[in-house]
Amino acid sequence: MIYYTQLIFIKPGCEREFHAFEEKVLPLLKEHNGKLVYRIRPDKSAFVESSRELPYEIHLVTFNNKADFEGYKIDPKRLGFMELKNNSVKEIILIEGFAL
Repeated sequence: MIYYTQLIFIKPGCEREFHAFEEKVLPLLKEHNGKLVYRIRPDKSAFVESSRELPYEIHLVTFNNKADFEGYKIDPKRLGFMELKNNSVKEIILIEGFAL
């Protein structure tokens, strides 16, 4: 099992478009042996310390393996909604990891 954490930073005022993107692509995880473990929209008070802008959302997803993740990334159904993502997301930090 492989884990991916995303720190998602969106453009100001683009919450609605970002939510529309998520609504379309998150259900596709299952088709690639993926699972959304956590989808967090943290309040400022949830951060103890920070040296940069705070993320709008944090996602933790799992896949059976990296090939499943890569398949999700290039899924034509997902790619069909990339305009929504590109219009609303400023930056994503992706962290790959494994359970210890």
